[in-house]
Amino acid sequence: MKRVFQQSFGGPTVIEAISRELLHFSRMDSGKTSRRVNPETPVINLSTSYKNKHFHEVSPKGLDLRKVICLLQDPLTTNLKERHLFVLKKLLKRNQHGFLLRELADISQILNICAEKVSDHPKYASFLCEALEICRLPFLKERSSDELIYSQDATEFLSSMELQPTSPVYRLQRLERSDLPKTLLLSTGALQNQPCMQLQLLLILQLLSSCSDMSCRSLLDAGGAETICLHMNAADQSGRVLSCSSEILWNLLESSGREEAVAQLSSLECVLSLKEAFSSLLELSSHGSNLQLRNFLLVIMTRVAGNPDCPLVESFLAKQLLGFITFPELSSPSAQEPFYSSEDLKMRRLLLNLLVVMSRNVAALQLLRDERVMVNLLQLVNPDAPPGGAAQQEELQLQALEALASVAPVMLCDYLSYHGNTYLLLLLDRCIDASGCRKAQTQRCIRVLRSVTALGEKAVSQDLCDQGAISQLLGIIIQMEALSDEDDVVTIETMSNIQLILSTLCETDLHRKELFGFEGVEMVICFLRKGPEKFYSGLGHNKLLVSTVDCVWSCIVGCCVTEYQFLAKEGTSLLLDLLRAGPRCLRSIIFSTLLDLCNNPNTQPQILGWRDVGGQTAPRVLLQLWREEEEELGVLRNQHGGIEDPKKPLLTRVQEDNSGLSFPANVPSAAVLETSESLRVKIYLLFCSLGFQDLPGLSAGDHVTLSIVRRYLDLKVGEVWKEISSELVLDGVKPIRSDQDALTSICKTSEDTVRSIMEEQRCILEEQKQEEIREEMLIYAEMKSHHKQKELAAEAWDRYVSRTSDYSILKAEKTQREKSMKSRLRLEEAAADHPAKQFISHILAVELSGGQGPAGVDVTLARTSV
Repeated sequence: MKRVFQQSFGGPTVIEAISRELLHFSRMDSGKTSRRVNPETPVINLSTSYKNKHFHEVSPKGLDLRKVICLLQDPLTTNLKERHLFVLKKLLKRNQHGFLLRELADISQILNICAEKVSDHPKYASFLCEALEICRLPFLKERSSDELIYSQDATEFLSSMELQPTSPVYRLQRLERSDLPKTLLLSTGALQNQPCMQLQLLLILQLLSSCSDMSCRSLLDAGGAETICLHMNAADQSGRVLSCSSEILWNLLESSGREEAVAQLSSLECVLSLKEAFSSLLELSSHGSNLQLRNFLLVIMTRVAGNPDCPLVESFLAKQLLGFITFPELSSPSAQEPFYSSEDLKMRRLLLNLLVVMSRNVAALQLLRDERVMVNLLQLVNPDAPPGGAAQQEELQLQALEALASVAPVMLCDYLSYHGNTYLLLLLDRCIDASGCRKAQTQRCIRVLRSVTALGEKAVSQDLCDQGAISQLLGIIIQMEALSDEDDVVTIETMSNIQLILSTLCETDLHRKELFGFEGVEMVICFLRKGPEKFYSGLGHNKLLVSTVDCVWSCIVGCCVTEYQFLAKEGTSLLLDLLRAGPRCLRSIIFSTLLDLCNNPNTQPQILGWRDVGGQTAPRVLLQLWREEEEELGVLRNQHGGIEDPKKPLLTRVQEDNSGLSFPANVPSAAVLETSESLRVKIYLLFCSLGFQDLPGLSAGDHVTLSIVRRYLDLKVGEVWKEISSELVLDGVKPIRSDQDALTSICKTSEDTVRSIMEEQRCILEEQKQEEIREEMLIYAEMKSHHKQKELAAEAWDRYVSRTSDYSILKAEKTQREKSMKSRLRLEEAAADHPAKQFISHILAVELSGGQGPAGVDVTLARTSV
């Protein structure tokens, strides 16, 4: 194939031409100047003989185009097709080297006339094709002023033909869909003895891979990454082959086929080739370009090392690179100086980053231990032993902490053996002082501590607690909260990680919870009071709020001292505020915290006495959350929140979808699995702690929901037994008679429970309806009383008006009053003559009429005079 390519395209001369064309193409299409233009590439100029041969002077004598147009359009000659074709051929012969600018208008008219005749007479098509071939040539001018005079004619001529130059995008697409990248790649092996030509090919491949992802895919399909890597160490005095090959490899790694590129470079031969190239650059480390290329190769090796199948250890490349980490002076002579050069500093950072990638490879872990990588990392973290300038020390320290966060969890024994916790706590002491906080170092230190404590190893937690980490971390988070901005992402992340570390340390140890103490309670209360306003800000407040609630659950709940302090600060009310106003994702952890906190007898009064902004009580809010949860789960309920289908009192949408499935014995069924994921179980258990009677602030609808909550456990048990029965039917298992009777009895009991709940709900709704009727009657009685008062007032006013307007009526009214007064006086005198008798009362009977208070009691009395 390579030999055919050379024979077909004329060998190196064609390759040089392709190179020049692609270099020109890259400048024209992308607007960028190529960095590698060979100054020795020859420039092709037109010879004088060529110009004389093809661009001779055109004779002004010839056809009169106006007569040609008349011949084509005249009705008397319009059918003379043979005459037309003869004249048109004569016209093409005269203009075989290009059309004159002054004749373009007539030529355009002739072409349009012939285009109309093509549909009826196809012989005109050959003339049009030959004319279009001539249009490819430059237009000719007779005088130097023709370009200016006939510019409009040329524009209209091209516009009438609707011809436009192809776009750079189109040319690039054509190039992408060709086999040129693959062909050039396969030709690299045939040009090993011609370094100049090989370099030209690599330059072309570099241009193609940098401007086209499809070209990268074509190269990868032909094994381009492996081929380029294996030939990158070819003998080259200019040193540009290695540089160009590295850039091609990087373009392939950055393309959409990066996985394929990594897979090709992960072969043992490619890794050895990369190792050879890297070693050769280490020997030539005096030039800045070599240092940059060395670091560039290190980046490529880091990308390849991410592949678990890469033979990094087998090729001894990993051992060589780890040696540069342990002994930096091996990589560059400048490493022995107090200050690193910029490229050497970059190399050390790249090597530390390579550790993160290698820590994911199980085969490399033993090599990391043998090379004592942990000691070197902790030395970089140690604030008492700076290797160079302050700025360089800080950069290396930050990079070492980043690497340590990934390496320490997989090398935990080495981390503890070399007192990693001590180094980090000492560095935290240096970072936190009276003048402020070094945020970057603090952030990375906390990340490392978070990574090692998240493993749950008792030795790590005990080591930290023995060194006073709890009080130190509390001091750091309190200081950061007091001094930092609320929108500082670094600070928010650090505080969240500190809370998670404290939760891990105190979760299972009562003594550590006591060490958390009053200072920790104050810290947690401070963060709870901030509320969920910035939960969706995207700055990390969501994680901080979750870690705060988790800190309450792990560091406070379970210790009487911290619990009483938390309750004294109204911590339960803050949790309920967060439950009411916070997002749905927080409800589960808040419910879990409240459930464990309810073991303290002082928690229940705080929950029952809590009110939200709208005055709603905690039981009512819990029942609202229950209804929201059931709506989310797709449970069937009627318009009043009661049970709609007695056969599905708790059934969710997911359970109904899985109703026709049979689960293995070691897999929980849908009904059991729902109890671990739904909030209904936690709400039920919380009501069990609060009680189901005399709950404040509940409406009739709340009582309807409460009737379901109270019998949730019974309903769930019946649901599980129903699931067992259906699975037995699906599996074709027929129980024995006693088991079948037991299943039937359980199902009947469950159905009776549902019916009793539905009856209770009906009574609640009926009572609510009667209460509404009574309230309505009271309103009507009040309205009737007001109306009667208005009538009496109107009647009194009428009497007053009649008395003042009619003297006879006034006189009769006066007489009536006098008679009434005399009658009253006679009664008073009679009462004075007969003294009042005293009586003794006896209660004969008491009856309840159903009313509220004393009005609902009817008493029958008997009286005896004394």
